[in-house]
Amino acid sequence: MSRTGTIIVADDDAAIRTVVRQVLVRAGHEVRTTDTVAGLWQLIEAGVGDAVITDVVLPDADGLDAVPRILARRPGLPVIVMSAQNTLATAVRATENGAFEYLPKPFDINKLSAVVSAALEQSQAPARKTAAKEEGDGLPLIGRSPAMQEVYRTIARVVPTDLTVLILGESGTGKELVAKALHDLGSRRTGPFVAVNMAAIPRELIESELFGHERGAFTGAQARAIGRFEQAQGGTLFLDEIGDMPMEAQTRLLRVLQSGEFTTVGGMRPIKADIRIVSATNKDLRRLVDAGLFREDLFYRLNVVPLHLPPLRSRVDDIAELATHFLRRAEAEGLPAKTLEPEAILRLQAHDWPGNVRELENLMRRFAALERSDVISATSVEEALRSERVPAGRAESDNRGLAGSVEAHLARYFDTFGDDLPPDGLYERVLAELEKPLLLLSLAATRGNQIRAAKLLGMNRNTLRKKLNDRGIDAVALRPAGPPVGRSG
Repeated sequence: MSRTGTIIVADDDAAIRTVVRQVLVRAGHEVRTTDTVAGLWQLIEAGVGDAVITDVVLPDADGLDAVPRILARRPGLPVIVMSAQNTLATAVRATENGAFEYLPKPFDINKLSAVVSAALEQSQAPARKTAAKEEGDGLPLIGRSPAMQEVYRTIARVVPTDLTVLILGESGTGKELVAKALHDLGSRRTGPFVAVNMAAIPRELIESELFGHERGAFTGAQARAIGRFEQAQGGTLFLDEIGDMPMEAQTRLLRVLQSGEFTTVGGMRPIKADIRIVSATNKDLRRLVDAGLFREDLFYRLNVVPLHLPPLRSRVDDIAELATHFLRRAEAEGLPAKTLEPEAILRLQAHDWPGNVRELENLMRRFAALERSDVISATSVEEALRSERVPAGRAESDNRGLAGSVEAHLARYFDTFGDDLPPDGLYERVLAELEKPLLLLSLAATRGNQIRAAKLLGMNRNTLRKKLNDRGIDAVALRPAGPPVGRSG
């Protein structure tokens, strides 16, 4: 009996997606569909799929160019490329990029089924090995800092329920990972987890993407297509970047949350929505409500349980563990094994991480691929962070020095509260944000020597120790084994 699995189908032609899906479902496979490379990559990063079928020409990128990136992220995952560009060059590119098979359009559906079966049979051994490794990796979220402990407590409270959760946090903090944890640990774990990024879908297609459509519902709707709500039946629907949902789609979503039913675009029959809704955003939805860009009644429906994810700069104690985890993951994917010297960890902890955990992961993968030494030094970290391009909007304040940067940062902070004031205790919070990276950088510069660091900072050692304790910095644990700075061996 042929092996079955979960197949990702990426094609911007709804009719092709429908036909391919029907063929694969009849063969016993589970199918996840997307019409963009962004959607495909989101599924790949989430660990979804036993095989991929992708078109070459997609709206946001070349599907063929995505193949090496997919294989780097998920080694052994078979990728089948299909294209109407039936040229020798396309076929050669598919082979060179590591595609398992190339299917020119139009293709025979029996041929497609045979290729998928062969792909799954070939990937069976590595797939089982990967699954076994992942099972031993422990919890899906990493970090023991107080900020993350609060996240864990909130998750523990809502996991047994079907309450709607709104995950709030900056880009790169791991909002989808939290949504997946809510699903995997909850009562709907055996059902599907369907993620949709509202910012990645053209506004005119959002309603069709969410609720599906009937044949003839609009120009180009050549067959009935199920939407994400129907795909998620019995499981969890994760609506990422909910702040980018257009107003008309917000109205339909509110109706579903109120009635528990939805209809397809162009359809008349109500369908019961047996799903849990988890949404996420990096925007201030209250400000969007005040600006008339987000429905207030929908906000309250989504915000039943708000879950705030801390930025990485607020969970400095987790950086060493996260960095090590990402290096080990890169090693498991075939990249050289690397470790971080203590001074390198100090330098990582002093960085402000505007890209949060995602930025840290990308940096560790870069080190795993490009660093020649087995041990990553503080100098290498410094050079890598210095080479990062200054984000737009910060360059002007950076050119004005530290005072200008702080002023610009505080101005943006006050702006987020509109006509209100920030919570009391602002002075201490600002002082803590400035003092902690100063202490960490000083320790990194003196290789963990507290006497030398105290002299550098212009304070006595007891004062330094008190400040380290107040800011939760364990300098002893990060102190290098070599001779202290300023002394010979």
